[in-house]
Amino acid sequence: MTPRGFTRVAAVDCGTNSIRLLVADVNPGTGELLELDRRMTIVRLGQDVDRTGRLAPEALERTFAACREYAEVIRELGAEKVRFVATSASRDASNRDDFVRGVVDILGVEPEVISGEQEAEFSFTGATNELKGRDDLARPYLVVDIGGGSTEFVVGDDHVRAARSVDVGCVRMTERHLVVDGAVSDPPSAEQIAAMRADIERALDLAEETVPLGEARTLVGLAGSVTTVSAIAQELPAYDSARIHHSRVSRERVREITDQLLRSTHAERAAVPSMHPGRVDVIAAGALVLLSIMERTGAEEVVVSEHDILDGIAWSVA
Repeated sequence: MTPRGFTRVAAVDCGTNSIRLLVADVNPGTGELLELDRRMTIVRLGQDVDRTGRLAPEALERTFAACREYAEVIRELGAEKVRFVATSASRDASNRDDFVRGVVDILGVEPEVISGEQEAEFSFTGATNELKGRDDLARPYLVVDIGGGSTEFVVGDDHVRAARSVDVGCVRMTERHLVVDGAVSDPPSAEQIAAMRADIERALDLAEETVPLGEARTLVGLAGSVTTVSAIAQELPAYDSARIHHSRVSRERVREITDQLLRSTHAERAAVPSMHPGRVDVIAAGALVLLSIMERTGAEEVVVSEHDILDGIAWSVA
């Protein structure tokens, strides 16, 4: 039974590395969002897109399998409205029509392949709605959403002032710099790390052309690379959303974790209790993106949010 004044909505965010679902009751009048189901599946839709320009058949099938699972959840919970947003990988692919047809067949809605700027707007809304009125967090906020294929940068107070999406993400950086003969270097060489770092710095230069990164007073970090770094920083025995949401990690701790991840082997990363199996090979690149942002902006800490583009999409539906 949906509470009075609320609308039951489903939001799907399909990125380069993962696909996620949120079913929630949303009240636009009061600003309340009551979460009913939130889940994530690593599908690696962007597998080799940077190299081939196409979505791989096996990547499409992994994604469609997750869509079938999500369709069942949406039906069971009785969401009145569904919005499916697709991001970086499907923007870049020459066979994106195959992806669109598959999603329509399974979920009955067409995926909206949104721009990086729209993606940034949704991320900002989802991440900052709960922060309004907190006097311990100075504004403006810089929200950074480190995805698989791209990273979104948004600066704003109550509303977005400036936004930019750049093509650095944990999957793209791993595939571009850390893969040799089809396998991720274990661990990467100093030369590989330096080349990746230079690529990230060039992307930050691009972001800075549009977004005044230095004006932000609070850095808010979103998505799996950031939440996993928080889980490692807290030495959690398992991934725990409640303890990760709104946790704070210092720049020095992010640097320690990034160095540790870049020096580690696949087996050592896989043994981290809070590590999702789908992030083992890409987490080092994601952590380096986060560290580079913190060093560029001078942020002493990052405020970690579990609420992000999914929540922003849910608000847009309602």
